[in-house]
Parts: sequence; structure tokens; C-alpha cells
Amino acid sequence: MKLKDFDYNLPKKLIAQKPLHKRDSSRLMVASKYKIERKTFSDIADYFSKGDVLVVNDSRVFPAKLIGRKETGGIVKILLIKKINDLLWECLAQGRNFDNKKIIFSNNLCGTIKTSQRDKNQNISFSKNIDKLIFKIGKSPLPPYIKEDASLERYNTVYAETDGSIAAPTAGLHFTPELINKLKNKGVTIVAVTLHVGLGTFLPVKEEKIENHRIHSEFFSISKNSAKKINERKGKLFVVGTTAIRALESSVRNNKVIPAAKETDIFIYPGYKWKLRYGGMITNFHLPKSTLLMLVSAFLSKKRIFELYNEAIKERYKFYSFGDCMLLLQ
Repeated sequence: MKLKDFDYNLPKKLIAQKPLHKRDSSRLMVASKYKIERKTFSDIADYFSKGDVLVVNDSRVFPAKLIGRKETGGIVKILLIKKINDLLWECLAQGRNFDNKKIIFSNNLCGTIKTSQRDKNQNISFSKNIDKLIFKIGKSPLPPYIKEDASLERYNTVYAETDGSIAAPTAGLHFTPELINKLKNKGVTIVAVTLHVGLGTFLPVKEEKIENHRIHSEFFSISKNSAKKINERKGKLFVVGTTAIRALESSVRNNKVIPAAKETDIFIYPGYKWKLRYGGMITNFHLPKSTLLMLVSAFLSKKRIFELYNEAIKERYKFYSFGDCMLLLQ
């Protein structure tokens, strides 16, 4: 398959720039192979039954965006990716001539960036542990297509618990505590897994032949209790977002989810053979040529997904992180 096969034209005004005041008031397109329904996200409980299991990703976005300056005054923008040790972090840096220069963040914090000549990966070494300090000096790492500020709280799901993501698992942003309680009262079991969103999820695909693309690994974990609830479910299995389904598909043996805590670089695109049987997936509308668009194209079919996207553009749905949502039913 060619990268251009996953391209589409989206009017810029359909890119959501800010979250809705009420999370579950976003539009919901419910779609299967042959049917489309237009709903509001608060209606989603109507598609669940007693005994169903809904898997969510409880990773929390941390304030991974830092702005520092060189001693000469030049600004350096840094996105923290992953902690390597108490002082060293993998990062992405923007600026000029910053390698091996002192980067100042505050009166008592500075760092040095080094770029690998071999693979161009960047690391930053801080003068002190920033685990607590980052919550004072860091900012919400919103995607570049969002031009308005949003709080870190609003860029996280209401069930986020474990810090580690540099981008939100956005399908979950539509849930409210009230809606989750409504599902539980209906007999739906909510199960949490963790996948920390990193470069693997949002870096663009550059290979013209998509099969040649390699995803950066991301850490995920599935507890014994979560695996047990999924494996012993009486009803259908639903997932919230591409990250949750990648975690599940990375830890299946003989049609059962196995507890795990490890890295995954699983890349799902059309032709993929699913290891579990799903009732449905909740997902936002994704960027052109992205691995996320390729994954949802594997969930239904590329032809069907592009029909749905064309319909969404025609009906003026909002796209991307703070946009509207889909429930894809198998």
C-alpha cells in the first residue's frame, strides 16, 4: 500500500481548536459496514449491553512542553518524550545552534541537549531531577495544529491516572464521570490498561510504501485483574481509542489477553489479522497519512473509512484531538 492512499483533503476550519464546554456534547457518528447513525456522544450508552467490557487507556498527559533560552538569549522549545534516568530525558528540540549549549529554564534549572549524529535522536541532561519541578515550569503539549491554549486538565481524560503520555488518547476526552456511571449502572465493566503515548503514535509516516514504516516503541501495561476481566467477559469487547487496542493486540496469546508491562512497536494497517474479536471501537477523526488512520482502516476497511470521512467533511464534523467522535461497530 502507498502512503498517498491514506491522504485526504480537510478544510482547515474543520480542525477543532478548543474543547467543548461539556465533554459528552460532541457529535458522534455511529457506523458499521453498511449503516451510519448521527448521534451525540452522550447517547453512546445506548450501544452497550449488560456484560459488555469497555477498555480505556488511563495514561495521563504530563506537562511535557518546556521553553528555555540559551545564554545568548535564543529561545529553545523542548518536548520531553521519555525519562531515561533521574537527570536524562529523550526529547525533541526546536531552535538554532543549541547542541552542547547551556539551556536555562529557571534560576535553579538548566540543561544540555545532545543530538546523536547516527540516528538524530535528541537527549537533554538536566542539572537536577525535574519529576516535581516539571509541574511548575512545563506546559500542556498540545499538537501544533491547535493554535489556542487549553489546560492540562482538559487535555486529559477524566479517568487518567498514570503520568507518561506526551499526547492525549483523544477518543477518551468525550467521557464524563456521569456517563461512565451510566455505563456501569447498565452492567458494563470498565477496564483500564495503560499505554503512554509517545513518538510512535503521532510521528508522521514518511515511507512511500507503508509496510516499510517502523513505529517508535511505546510502553504499555495490562494488569492481571484487567486481563481477567477482559478474558472472562460475558458480552462484547469495546475499546476506547487506537492506543488501547494496540496495547491489547500486543499482549494476546491463544485468543486471551496476557498481563504484561513492556514496550510495543505494533503497527496495524489494512490486512492485519486481529487477535481478539471486538464489538466496537471509539475513535476520533485522524490526520491524513497517519498510523491512526491506517489502524481504523484495518478495523472496518479503508474503503469504508474514507466513505465515513467524506460524509463527516460534508456534514461539517470537527476533526482531530478536540474534534468529534466515531463509534465503529464490527
